[in-house]
Amino acid sequence: MKKQTMTLAGIPAILYGSRSRNVYLYLHGKNGCKEEAERFAATACEAGWQVLAIDLPEHGARKNSPERLLPWVAVPEIEAVYVRMKPVWAHIRLYGVSIGAWLAMQALQGDAPEQTLLVSPVVDMEALITNMMQYAHVTEEQLQRAGEIPTDLGETLSWPYLCWVREHPLHWHGRTQVLYGDRDALTSRTMIERFRQESGAHLTIMEGGEHWFHTPVQMAVLQTWEETNV
Repeated sequence: MKKQTMTLAGIPAILYGSRSRNVYLYLHGKNGCKEEAERFAATACEAGWQVLAIDLPEHGARKNSPERLLPWVAVPEIEAVYVRMKPVWAHIRLYGVSIGAWLAMQALQGDAPEQTLLVSPVVDMEALITNMMQYAHVTEEQLQRAGEIPTDLGETLSWPYLCWVREHPLHWHGRTQVLYGDRDALTSRTMIERFRQESGAHLTIMEGGEHWFHTPVQMAVLQTWEETNV
């Protein structure tokens, strides 16, 4: 499988596959990187698609870069990459994982790709943040006063982040396939069902699946789902 390392709109990227008019834009999740797209690319390239994967801020080749993984940083970057892609490829699809899926939907909701594959997507960031606040016993007033509050979960609660999320509600539509594990600790069954109803997405639920698909059984389900929908 052909692999080309490049920079697109100033963002480190890898393009997998032989020249084609069809491409997937791949957005990894937290602690991921553009290189993880290679596993999916093996399936997509076989079906005639290229896969373009980029590193989100603080990840991959950008681990020590000054940019932080914040929506007001990442969303404009994804928009810029997408603009550069449109003259090159006639057919663009999206593959998003976890927070990468949420950031991509935020960036592309006004110009959705022709088809989207989402794995364990974050679909209600406000609820995720407020749930973390409840777990950490942090009130909105405390967070507003402090600006940022670290938690025992390893995540830092941020008042500007919460405000941005509330000011930018997600309205996603278009042909979308979602793979969701019913033991997802970040996105509840209620959240994902609401997203399905509002977006019209088709939802595949893996019983016993987790937010991070990583066991042999989970990976087999993921592989089958990709082969079915690519």
